[in-house]
Amino acid sequence: MALFGTDGIRGLANGSVLTAETALSAAVAAAHILVESSSNAGRRPTAIVGQDSRASGEFLEAAVVAGLASAGVDVYRVGVLPTPAIAHLVGARGADLGVMISASHNPMPDNGIKLFARGGGKLDDAIEAAIEKRMGEPWERPTGRAVGRIINDEKAAAAYIEHLLSSVSTPLTGLTIVVDCANGAASSVAPSVYEKAGAKVIAIHHSPDGWNINDGCGSTHLEDLQAAVVREGADFGIAHDGDSDRCLAVDESGAVVDGDQIMTILANGFKSRGKLKSETIVATVMSNLGFFHAMKDSGIKVITTAVGDRYVLEKMLEGDYSLGGEQSGHLIIRDHAGTGDGILTALALAQEVVRTGKTLADLASAMKRFPQVLINVSGVAKDKLSESTLIADVVHKAEQQLGDEGRVLLRASGTESLIRVMVEASSDNLAQEIATTLAAVVKAELGI
Repeated sequence: MALFGTDGIRGLANGSVLTAETALSAAVAAAHILVESSSNAGRRPTAIVGQDSRASGEFLEAAVVAGLASAGVDVYRVGVLPTPAIAHLVGARGADLGVMISASHNPMPDNGIKLFARGGGKLDDAIEAAIEKRMGEPWERPTGRAVGRIINDEKAAAAYIEHLLSSVSTPLTGLTIVVDCANGAASSVAPSVYEKAGAKVIAIHHSPDGWNINDGCGSTHLEDLQAAVVREGADFGIAHDGDSDRCLAVDESGAVVDGDQIMTILANGFKSRGKLKSETIVATVMSNLGFFHAMKDSGIKVITTAVGDRYVLEKMLEGDYSLGGEQSGHLIIRDHAGTGDGILTALALAQEVVRTGKTLADLASAMKRFPQVLINVSGVAKDKLSESTLIADVVHKAEQQLGDEGRVLLRASGTESLIRVMVEASSDNLAQEIATTLAAVVKAELGI
């Protein structure tokens, strides 16, 4: 079983996979590759290391920092900052590697290790495979002046905030925004940024204690945000996940505005100002059918990819497109960042509200969401999914039944041991009926 998934290494912190020993070994292997690749440059490689607010991030970060420095890499520790901050700092400061200790939206007991290449993009699959292959190999340890140094970078947060504010051309003056920080990495940065951009900010779930990240809050639990927006009479609300690479929203009535609707709003806004390159947006196969219809109505082409922000970015780079993202609220705005950034997304969304003079509900109405049912089937041997002719036949019949007014998607999760059964249809009842039937077939066919 491969250690690296679609988003680095992820699992139960201090469980069977993600241990301090694993973090140390992965860091040493990554350092070896960095040192070798930079040896001709006559300089010592550098790395930027950050974490979200999980208690387990403390020992994992210590292990990563120790591994890198012991292998001859200078390490800049930036503390608790969003994942996109690490990506930005790597690119802005010319570092050779970025490491983020986070499990994003996962529950607190989980954690993960995300690696960023020079320039701030995620490491190629081939490099991750090379790191995994070299973990635990014998090596000659540097000594004396050859060991790496560890520097606590106290200016990192300010540099990231300055970067975010550079994207704001329309002040948010007059807006009242509620922001749910998920007790995560954005707890300090996000409220500060929105206030500096001109908005009145009401922050909730912004007091991390190591244990409460994503606990009934943030982008996976919108109930508190919905209630706060209505209670405060705010213009809208923003919800981030644990590492703030995502952004979901709630309009003035408390209705959810998901990633597909945010993409619709930004795509329409970018197109109206000539900022949408090739009048094209990149989305994943999980985007709602209503999103595709909305883009067609707006004369915007949609290019689809597999689920995962790295695949969205690959396609964006390939075609030089300016906007892409996922239904989960993970959006990439390439004019300002090379990775998903929830705070950057929220700033862009807020500016559309100000520029148009419309409410968020009005802007979101450009997309009519098709009823969508998602059932996760756990404990499945994921590699057997594509081998089952029975499952393929049942899916085909469901697709024929739905026609142009729905669709079916079965896929193995890249970050969890799950098969995701997703059905969209013209009604909730029909979507639920087909999804339930398909999930039962998957369980029976694969022996669950």
